[in-house]
Amino acid sequence: MAEEQLGGILAELPRFRDAARDLADMILANLVMLGEIPAPTFGEETRIHMLQQRFSECGLQNVSTDETGNGLGILPGTDGDDHILVVSHADTLHPETVDHNIVLDADRAIGPGVGDNSLGLAALASLPTLLERLGTHLKSNLILMGGVRSLGHGNLEGLRFFLGNNALPIKAGVCAEGVQLGRLAHASMGMLRGEITCSVAAEDNLSQFGNTSAILAINDVINRIAHIRLPRKPRSNISFGSLVSGASFDNAATQAVLRFEIRSESNDIVRDAYKELQEIVAEINAHSGTDVTLNAFARRRPGGLAFSHPLPAAVRRIHRKLRVESKLNFSTSELSALIRHKIPAVTVGLTTGDKIGEIEEAIAIKPMFTGIAQLVGILLAIDGGFCDEH
Repeated sequence: MAEEQLGGILAELPRFRDAARDLADMILANLVMLGEIPAPTFGEETRIHMLQQRFSECGLQNVSTDETGNGLGILPGTDGDDHILVVSHADTLHPETVDHNIVLDADRAIGPGVGDNSLGLAALASLPTLLERLGTHLKSNLILMGGVRSLGHGNLEGLRFFLGNNALPIKAGVCAEGVQLGRLAHASMGMLRGEITCSVAAEDNLSQFGNTSAILAINDVINRIAHIRLPRKPRSNISFGSLVSGASFDNAATQAVLRFEIRSESNDIVRDAYKELQEIVAEINAHSGTDVTLNAFARRRPGGLAFSHPLPAAVRRIHRKLRVESKLNFSTSELSALIRHKIPAVTVGLTTGDKIGEIEEAIAIKPMFTGIAQLVGILLAIDGGFCDEH
């Protein structure tokens, strides 16, 4: 990409950041209003309704929900021939029973899901006002979408439905995540996500090799999976995400559920590792009294943009101008759905944070203005044609 092609946008990035900082009260208000509404996967309706209210107040057109419950709004462009999609997932890891109160102090916002992904939604709700304040008008129509049913068993259902049924030509997509600033994903790993459930009889049955606890049974499963040999290249691993079992000290657990992901740059390796998991489960079922079931409910194929593609190249240049270190990684989230539909796309983070996924999740306030300026810069680069592959 020639220096002069993107130079005008890069020069404006400090102004974008200043304008975002001037709108801090609005951005933080959106963060609190949206983030304090519980939105577990499959239960995002109330949060989406609030997002739609904000879209309507900003003057977006075609504010609506689709059959899965995605919240959508369109900011018309001056030409309207192309469409750019900006999507943030609306669901969180936390159930409705968790107190979703968000605490703001001078430097941080603290609360469950505040970075994953309430800030992403707040950025969507704030973007039309920021563009108006900047006097910036895109040629392309801007589709803003709060996606539902993204996490866990949701398996990106909301975005997959939208992309499968949308008739609008989408020029490119941007997935906005609350954390971490500098994150840049432009390719998807191959992935298979599932659960292994071990169940044992409630009574103490000594004939089953002393395996009277589901925890002991699932430990056997984990040990066997740990011996699956995976190559370093292409990069591959099996991640144990969580283990849920038992209710007390004195009663043996009758069920244990292990959540896992197989990830690899190679689709063949994902397939072969899954076959080994199936064999492990079959063998344990055949040689013990334990009932072991394997349920795979999400699958991704590897793919995406090359490092040299103009879109990620433009994002790296925007990061350098904003003095943000680009942290390249792979994604198995919304980006993978866009890749499957052959839509050029990236995932970026908006601020720094810690304790992600915990009740006391925290994000830094000051860097979020840089993150939102980054988002504006990316949209202008896409809209200007500087991210097109020729």
